[in-house]
Amino acid sequence: MNDWPEGYDSNRGGGYGHGSASAQPEGARVMRQVRRGPAGPSGAPPRGGVPQQPSYDNGYGDGYGAPGSYDSGYNTGQVYGGGGGRRGGGFVPNDNDPDPQLQQYRARPNYRKRFKWTAITLVTVLAAWAVGTYFWADSKLNRDVDLSQVIDRPETGEGTNYLIVGSDSRAGLSDEQKKELHTGSAEGKRTDSMMILHTGSNGPTLISLPRDSNVTIPTYKGSESGKTFPGTGRQTKLNAAYAEDGPTLLVRTVEANTGLHIDHYVEIGFAGFANIVDAVGGVEIDIPKGGMKDTKSGADFKAGKQTLNGDQALAFVRTRYALAGSDLDRTKNQQKFLSALASQTATPSTILNPFKLYPTMSAGLDTLIVDKDMSLWDLGDMFWAMKGVTGGDGKSMNMPISGNSPNGNLQWNTTKVKQLVSELKNDEKVTVSGN
Repeated sequence: MNDWPEGYDSNRGGGYGHGSASAQPEGARVMRQVRRGPAGPSGAPPRGGVPQQPSYDNGYGDGYGAPGSYDSGYNTGQVYGGGGGRRGGGFVPNDNDPDPQLQQYRARPNYRKRFKWTAITLVTVLAAWAVGTYFWADSKLNRDVDLSQVIDRPETGEGTNYLIVGSDSRAGLSDEQKKELHTGSAEGKRTDSMMILHTGSNGPTLISLPRDSNVTIPTYKGSESGKTFPGTGRQTKLNAAYAEDGPTLLVRTVEANTGLHIDHYVEIGFAGFANIVDAVGGVEIDIPKGGMKDTKSGADFKAGKQTLNGDQALAFVRTRYALAGSDLDRTKNQQKFLSALASQTATPSTILNPFKLYPTMSAGLDTLIVDKDMSLWDLGDMFWAMKGVTGGDGKSMNMPISGNSPNGNLQWNTTKVKQLVSELKNDEKVTVSGN
């Protein structure tokens, strides 16, 4: 007896799950992702216009099929849920599948990884460039001054003290350049400018020592002979100490007359100074009202802001006879210009531009003479401190003067000098004013 609803033919072979050789679930919906199998043996489409589905028959007539008998489309990941198409539970598309919608599942470039390696490469290159530049620059420093030859030195104080000297050395200048720069052809070398730069926790302080300052030459040891020359109380101009026995006697004289310990010595000649200015493209200076004209130095400037090249800059810092205060006014101009030069040199446009940085460093380092203990870090500290003076973070002044000594030289104000040295030694804020 047939208990199935009327109209149902159990012998048609179309029932799903009843041993039919062609199991086809009635009313199956077509999935776009399913790859269609071939038509049935009769070639006729199934009921309702649904295309023939792949057979599950395993030859046993049970309609389920033995393990492994499913269509290969399931095993290659072409249908969602297929075992062969999963890797760690995710869908992996077949790159050869013509379906364009599957292309979106392809692996995208790992930009984070690319960025990481690009950054590592860039940092490595910059580090190599910085290290190479450091050793190149360090090898060009002329460490010719041995401060260990200086005797009877004051105790070291807080902060760092640089003695900066601008000499009138004509070394490296041709006869034509000497004429253009108005340097003359005097033999040997003397000091045109001397400054003490103090760096510390209270900002930099730049103090000019007039070349005509009256000082006492102390007992000293000869830089070449090694012989000790006893002091006799002889008084003379400060720049005479340099002319007599060079940098070491100058340092010894400054220390003996001030009581301030000099940590480092830096000297530059005429040619080097002009070359540095040209290397940075000139330095802007504001010439005061009335302009400046001096036939001895070659200065001829109108009032107002203007950019000076190397030759003009040298004339500017050497001018004294066109100034009302003579040497005292000249030291102020020297401070003004050196601070502006340091400020313009220590800029990103110079430091980050190899085509400007290397010529500037080469021009300066080739002509700088420093002490044996000077490092590039010390030199950098000096330039940044001078830039700070220009930027208003520090103070610039002349050594306090009380008048003229009997021999006509400039006499320091002993009381003020003592207070100034005490403040510098203790790295305190400088309250003393100069002339």
